[in-house]
Amino acid sequence: MANKDKNYEQAKSRVEKKIGFMIHVGVYVVVNAGLITLNLTRSPEKYWFIWPLGGWGIGLAFHAFKAFSSGSAVNWKEKMIKKEQEKLDQ
Repeated sequence: MANKDKNYEQAKSRVEKKIGFMIHVGVYVVVNAGLITLNLTRSPEKYWFIWPLGGWGIGLAFHAFKAFSSGSAVNWKEKMIKKEQEKLDQ
């Protein structure tokens, strides 16, 4: 029973991370569309919108990695602990 609760909590956490990422993508698209529009209508001679687009894009990429990577640091740590326990039990 405890294992099912743990699996449920892990699954819930993963889904919440993915939902958080999708919200982040939505905000990124809306805000950057506004910045692009502002840039092209107010100062079309210089494309400054690429800087927030690129900087925020890097952050978004890290968020994507964190949300969709299955081998998180916590899982890796738990696997290493289990391996060490198995060595000690022998």
